[in-house]
Amino acid sequence: MREFKVVMTVMVRDEADVIAAMLEHHLAQGIDLILVTDNGSVDGTRQILAEYEQSGRVIVSDYLAHDKNQTAVVSAMASRAATEFNATWVINADADEFFIPTNPETTLKEALQHTPTGVGSFSVPVVNMTGEPAARGGWVNRLVLRDKREEGSLMETVALHAHPSDDVIHIGRPGVTVQQGNHGVDIPSLGRPSAEYDMEVHHFPWRTYEQYSTKVMNTGLSYDANPLLNPSPRHHGMRDYRLLRAGLLEDVYLHRHPFSGDEKGFSPDDRVARGLHRLLEGGAAVHPSLLESALSDEWGSYDDVRRRRAKEVSELVIPLVVEEVGASTRWRDLYRGEAARRLRAERDADELRRELRGSLPTRLDARRTRVRRFAALPGRVARYAARRLRRALGR
Repeated sequence: MREFKVVMTVMVRDEADVIAAMLEHHLAQGIDLILVTDNGSVDGTRQILAEYEQSGRVIVSDYLAHDKNQTAVVSAMASRAATEFNATWVINADADEFFIPTNPETTLKEALQHTPTGVGSFSVPVVNMTGEPAARGGWVNRLVLRDKREEGSLMETVALHAHPSDDVIHIGRPGVTVQQGNHGVDIPSLGRPSAEYDMEVHHFPWRTYEQYSTKVMNTGLSYDANPLLNPSPRHHGMRDYRLLRAGLLEDVYLHRHPFSGDEKGFSPDDRVARGLHRLLEGGAAVHPSLLESALSDEWGSYDDVRRRRAKEVSELVIPLVVEEVGASTRWRDLYRGEAARRLRAERDADELRRELRGSLPTRLDARRTRVRRFAALPGRVARYAARRLRRALGR
């Protein structure tokens, strides 16, 4: 009987503040093997990964080109999970994503063991986790609020287009293609786990301003280096990249976080934090010293004066961002419409040329027949005229 195995893939770049916590969490959740591709990190991430590789449950590869080629890299890892490691299920995650079962009495692996592989693939909802902002330092104990703000107002209020798209878990299959961002695969979804064994993703995108500004810079430079990729005007990374270059990202970063005691649009959820503390306190962490920094209560706080100033700046900047995104989207749609019209015209012209080429032999044959008839016409006329003349002369 084939061994049941869950393999996770992760592509990372400069995630030293979160990668240890992410690996510890998922190894404790029963993930059998984690395949990691490091995208040329320079902040110590690669050294942390080397420490976890010694456990035998983490395998690290390197991809040094900063070209945002996530689809190809992750697809290759997902295929390898099936061909080389016989994965029953494959989870493609980001370094700031923590998959957890909704039932606290079970682990992620146990939940997947109760999910029939016949479903092929299924979506997993992703929720942003937030809390008090910080310039640098520990983040796990701060970010314990689920972001439940009304999606329709996010852009106008905090310059966010939407809440995160769902992730996808899929069966192991050679040659699988994973979409950019890990939000889809080319394996059809024919069902999902039962409610008892459902799961979700806790996403920690804004842990500190130091971390987030680095991530935004890396994203923007990677897209700049790969002109074949064409992110939407609404793409959060490129939008924040423009804010960073304008010197306004820190104000908007602060404005996105709730003030202390402000629970409107947020709800408490510290399951990830509690789980990581249990690992550390119970001696079950693979590398306790690497986990401790994420659990630290030391961070660079912002005072209320700075946050009020950020709010004032953001309320001036965000309407301009909304206007820019709207204009860019309209131009993009207009361009796509014009491109589609030109494509249809080219296809119509190609079809007409094919029809003409296909009918050309028949048309040439008909022309040859007409030419032969016209060529014979003068002789016939002459003979007809001669007969009339002979009759007229009585001969």
